[in-house]
Amino acid sequence: MARGKGGQSQSGGLWIRAKPGVRTLTPLSGSGISHMRPSGRAHDAMRAVSIETGFARHAEGSALIRIGGTEVLCVASVEQRVPPFLKGKGTGWITAEYGMLPRATHNRGSREAAKGKQSGRTQEIQRLIGRSLRAVTDLKALGEMSITLDCDVLNADGGTRCASVTGAWVALRLALGKLHHGRVLKTIPLTGQVAAVSCGLTANGAVLDLDYAEDSAASADTNFILTANGGIVEIQGTAEEKPFSENEFFTLLGLAKHGVQKLFTAQNEAIGTTEAA
Repeated sequence: MARGKGGQSQSGGLWIRAKPGVRTLTPLSGSGISHMRPSGRAHDAMRAVSIETGFARHAEGSALIRIGGTEVLCVASVEQRVPPFLKGKGTGWITAEYGMLPRATHNRGSREAAKGKQSGRTQEIQRLIGRSLRAVTDLKALGEMSITLDCDVLNADGGTRCASVTGAWVALRLALGKLHHGRVLKTIPLTGQVAAVSCGLTANGAVLDLDYAEDSAASADTNFILTANGGIVEIQGTAEEKPFSENEFFTLLGLAKHGVQKLFTAQNEAIGTTEAA
């Protein structure tokens, strides 16, 4: 199986992006699920989730998200300018950058800056993060400013892209709240809440929130980027050994819809605690 750092698949597979007007699908029955996971979790159990805000003192918004052994620092930086292709159009921009510390994994990885170029995996993940956040932001209401989300993986134990999307939304929400409180923005230009979670097919059946041990041995793994109102932003799915069925896909989607509820709750608690302080 071709896998990158953090246990993410780099082989070909199913990639689905939401289009306007596409409705959320309903899971089918028949999962063939077992409860014997290496971590001892039930098939539909998330790892422990925590989000610490304000970790980066100088940033407009920041969140250190921990999902099991995966830890990602997400930082939002605001600039009063937009990319050249948006100048004079009265709209803003949200983008993201993603990276891993050299020893975020079991063996040291070279810094991409030292190599002089980013890997295809890095570029793919940071584009995913940016798309996910723009999907729930009113860029016109943002005005001509840019917000960059820097997502740096401190420790990787599977699901780093999903943790990055989930933590980046918190950092973005805090930055927008600060701009609104300072009367730079009339409203907080978010149209929704977004989070991401992985699911996969293993020897123990369909499971939620794979750690690296499970992800590296899975026969299929998927990443679901979902909104709190039931929308789908993007789905990434790869069969590593043999194709998985439509029924299995809907089982994974059902697990993801269940799992993101815990992430939405953690996001809301992090925002509420910070703004109440």
